[in-house]
Amino acid sequence: MSVLGITYDAGALIAAERGDLRFGAIHADALRRGVPPTVPAGVLAQVWRGGPQPNLSRVLSGCRVEALTEERARAIGRLAAVSGHDDAVDLSVVEGAARRTDIIVTSDPGDLERIAASLGAAVRLVVV
Repeated sequence: MSVLGITYDAGALIAAERGDLRFGAIHADALRRGVPPTVPAGVLAQVWRGGPQPNLSRVLSGCRVEALTEERARAIGRLAAVSGHDDAVDLSVVEGAARRTDIIVTSDPGDLERIAASLGAAVRLVVV
């Protein structure tokens, strides 16, 4: 039996910082299952402000930040061409989650659903 992975987008991390209880339960469950959530590096760049962000820092300590390598950048670029979507961060969330068959935790599923549909991928979204 495979263990479902999880990917956070920027909306999920914003929910984490504001102390959202639904997000907290999802994150705690992932950690309890021994599944460190993935945060694409671009997502971290969107939400990190360098000041005290205690809730976000605590959540990130249990996550794996996925680097934007040349190989990933090319895959994301191809997905941009196929999907017609131009937000590299949204594209990176879907590309990585589809590759790993992760659940995506998001506050705004619309664009992510459209990107996934262009891949023909059945990406599961959880809204916080």
